[in-house]
Amino acid sequence: MQLTGAQIVLECLKEQGVDTVFGYPGGTILNIYDELYKQQDDFLHIRTSHEQGAAHAADGYARSTGKVGVCMATSGPGSTNLVTGIATAYMDSVPMVAITCNVNLPLLGKDSFQEVDIAGITMPITKHGYIVKDVKELASTLRKAFKIAKSGRPGPVLVDITKDVTQKSCDYKAAAITEEKRKVTYDHDDILTAIKMIKASKRPYIYVGGGAVISGASEELAKFAHTIDAPVCDTLMGKGAFDGTDELYTGMIGMHGTKTSNFGVSECDLLITLGARFSDRVTGNAKTFASKAKILQIDIDAAEINKNIRTNFAIVGDLKEVLSEINKEVPVMDHSEWLNKIKDYKKKYPLNYETDKLTCPYIIEELDKLTKGEAIISTDVGQHQMWAAQYYKFRHPRTFLTSGGLGTMGYGLGACIGAKAGNPDKLCINIAGDGCFRMNMNELATASKYNLPIIEIVINNNVLGMVRQWQTLFYEKHYSQTIFEDKVDYCKVAEALGCAAFRITKKSEVVPTLKKAINAGKPVVIDCIIEEDDKVFPMVPAGASISEAFDAGDLASRK
Repeated sequence: MQLTGAQIVLECLKEQGVDTVFGYPGGTILNIYDELYKQQDDFLHIRTSHEQGAAHAADGYARSTGKVGVCMATSGPGSTNLVTGIATAYMDSVPMVAITCNVNLPLLGKDSFQEVDIAGITMPITKHGYIVKDVKELASTLRKAFKIAKSGRPGPVLVDITKDVTQKSCDYKAAAITEEKRKVTYDHDDILTAIKMIKASKRPYIYVGGGAVISGASEELAKFAHTIDAPVCDTLMGKGAFDGTDELYTGMIGMHGTKTSNFGVSECDLLITLGARFSDRVTGNAKTFASKAKILQIDIDAAEINKNIRTNFAIVGDLKEVLSEINKEVPVMDHSEWLNKIKDYKKKYPLNYETDKLTCPYIIEELDKLTKGEAIISTDVGQHQMWAAQYYKFRHPRTFLTSGGLGTMGYGLGACIGAKAGNPDKLCINIAGDGCFRMNMNELATASKYNLPIIEIVINNNVLGMVRQWQTLFYEKHYSQTIFEDKVDYCKVAEALGCAAFRITKKSEVVPTLKKAINAGKPVVIDCIIEEDDKVFPMVPAGASISEAFDAGDLASRK
C-alpha cells in the first residue's frame, strides 16, 4: 500500500490507539494537517492557543488516562514553544510523543526560514529524539517512539520530520502493537531480603512517590500497608496512589508536608520507599534525612538507586509487580505502639488555617466535600499548589495533575484541557494562582471553542504568593517584583474569551459559586480574592532537616 509520509503519520497514530491530538499548524507541518482534514472523523484534534498549551494538554491527557499523549507543532518557534511542556513531562515521567516537522532536507543546516535543531535542543529533556529524513524510516521510527515513551520509566520522545518526507510516498504495511515482556532484574531472594527487613522493623514508614501512580500499584500498596500495619506518606507526585482518607495516611512529606509525616519519617527505623526519587523538596538536608532508619527502595529506574540518598537495600523493578510478590509472603504485622505515636502526632499537629476569613484552604476543603474527592484536579505552581495537595483528599490515582519536578507556572490550564478531552465524563478543575493564570489564560479560548466545561479557580492575592512568602520569611520583606498592582479584571478576561465568570470575596459565596460552576455546562473562571500575606504551613527552610518543620504558631512563639 503506497502512502505519503503524512498519511503514514496518521496510520501509525491509529495503530497506537491515539484518538486525540493537541497541536497548532504551520508551514512545514501543512501536509500532516491537510491529511488530518481528510481524516477528521478519526481524530479529535484540539488546536490550542499556543504550542506550550498543546504540550501541557498532551501531558494532562497522558497523566489522567495512562495513555501516551500526542502533540504536534511546526518548525522553528512552533517547535521551540513545545520545549517547556516537554521538559515538564520529562521531569515527571509522563509518556508523550511530540511530532514536529522541519524544513526540507536540502535546507537543513543552512539557517533556513523557521529552521531550528529541535532534536538537539530537546536532547537533555527527552527519553529519545529522532530526525526522520527518509520516508521509508518514518513508520518504524514512530512505532519506536511510542514504545520508548511508555516503556520502563515513561517519558517524552520527540520525532522531527522533514517536510519533504511528509510529501514523499513509500510502501506502508500495518503492524500490530506487540507488548514487550518486561525484563525482570530481581529474583526471589531479593523479595525475601526485603521481607526480612520489614519483619525486623519496629517503626516502619511507607514513603510513596509518582512511580506508584504510573505503575498502577494502588491496590497492591493498600494491601501492603494494611498487612504490615505501617503509616503512609506521599510526595506531591504520589498523590492518590494511597487513599487520602485512609486511617494510615499521614499526609505529604517534605518542605510543605505535614509535621506528622516529617517527624514520623525522622523517627522511623525503616523507610520503605516506593516509586520515589528522594527529591530535595522531600529530603531537605540529605545528610540528616531519615537518619535513624534503614532505607529500602523499590523503583523501576536503576539510576534512582543511591542517587540522592544511600539505600541499605533496593529492588529495581515495576512497583506493582514487586509489591504483588512481597504481598504473597509478608506476614500480617502489628505496629500498634508505633501507630499510636503517629496518631498522637496527627492530633497534636493537624493542618490548620485562619477560619475567620476567606482562604484558599477553605475553598479547597469545600471543593473536596462537593466533589467527594472524585474530580480530576490540576494545578499550577506555588502556594495554591501546596494548599491543593494538603487539603484536597485524593482518593484515587491519576486525579492530581501538577508539575512536580520542573515547577512550571502556566501548566495547569492546558493540563486540565487535556484531562477533560481524555475523560469527558469526569469533572476537571484547575486551581491556579493569579501569577500562573497570567501565563496561560489564553487557553481559555481553547476551552470555550471546544466547549470543554472545565473550571478554572484563580486564587487571587494580587502577588506572586510563594515568592512573596520567601521574601517575607527570608529576605527582610524586600518585595522585589512580586506585587502586581495593576487593573486586570480576570472575570472580564474570561468572559471576553468565551467563558462564564464569577468572583468570590467572602466565605459565604464559596459553596453556592462552586455549585453554579459545576452545573454551568461550559468553561467557568472563578476569581477568588484572598489576602496577600496568607502563607503555606508547615514549612521546612531550604537545606534544613525535615524535622525542623515549622508553622505559624511556631513563628509566633519565636517572636
